[in-house]
Amino acid sequence: MLCVCAASLSAVAFAQTPARTSSPVSAPSSAPSVAAPPDAVPAGGADEGSVETPLPANAVDLGTIVVGGRQPGPGLWVVRKGDHTLWILGTQSPLPRRMEWDSANVLLKVAQSQRVLLEPGVSIKSDVGLFRGLAMIPTLLKARKNPDGKTLRDVVPPEQYARWRTLKKRYIGGDDDVEEWRPIFAALRLYEKAIERSGMTLDSLASDAVRKAAKKHDIPVASPNVEIKIEDPKTALKAFSKQSIDDLDCFSRTLDRIEGDLGTMVGRANAWAQGDLETLRALPSRNQFFVCGQAITGSELARKLGMNDIRQRIEAKWMADAEASLADNASTFAVMPVSELLRGDGYLAKLAAKGYMIEEP
Repeated sequence: MLCVCAASLSAVAFAQTPARTSSPVSAPSSAPSVAAPPDAVPAGGADEGSVETPLPANAVDLGTIVVGGRQPGPGLWVVRKGDHTLWILGTQSPLPRRMEWDSANVLLKVAQSQRVLLEPGVSIKSDVGLFRGLAMIPTLLKARKNPDGKTLRDVVPPEQYARWRTLKKRYIGGDDDVEEWRPIFAALRLYEKAIERSGMTLDSLASDAVRKAAKKHDIPVASPNVEIKIEDPKTALKAFSKQSIDDLDCFSRTLDRIEGDLGTMVGRANAWAQGDLETLRALPSRNQFFVCGQAITGSELARKLGMNDIRQRIEAKWMADAEASLADNASTFAVMPVSELLRGDGYLAKLAAKGYMIEEP
């Protein structure tokens, strides 16, 4: 429970889209299909808050063209050092919701490996039992709200609030509790709902499949995470609930992305599903979560927890784990956001600079 509470305040410290890891991987079907458009009214019945409203003039709603059915997914990147190999699957979020991924080749490589590296990130640790974790929930819920009882109307510029109201009515509906949330958390909720309504999902399909295959074959799994220790989480959450954070840029960037970039997100999701690396290269990966992460890591609480240089520490941790695994094992399998693999100054470029041989799919 504690990890859930603390992670909800720090998950946006990464430049990657948050991904859920609870969705099972479906067995491939024999006949491909096209994803149906999202319902005009969300499941559960119509109400005043869920009635369709026009989007701004520059907005797009492309849920009807998200691919479905059996899809191959991308090929694997290969890193070699002598006769030792690191296979890397580039992950993508969001992905087509109705897609069934043909993961046979990936699962075979996992089964033939001696070690699996999951995506790099942050883990929150504290010595708090279940009862105390449950008792912290009210403090957590308060921490996501604006200080001093303010609402979004009070803290964001009028022009942004007007855009928010239009998008909220379309994607969230009549839930007014979110109006009390800090801009960063309100933006994240809006983003999740917009992805859902556009025929996509944030579920971590690829990482879940790799993790399950490793468990099935008793292959050691390593999570190259930077650990953040919180000695007194309840006090930390109370302190955070009273602090202001600079999250208006995160709020604005998220509105921009939902209004004008859903088409690109759909394109990248489809490209990943179809194994189209050239399209993934061509379509920009405009990710608002780098800015949102800076809002969190720049907060007073994050500085006290030593999170101000978290991205550099995450990269250093993954590099160290990957090199150690390459040295010790004939075959290692890893998952990494595909946007990181395509960066000219990313992880692969740093491995190449150290003399490792890199092969693209």
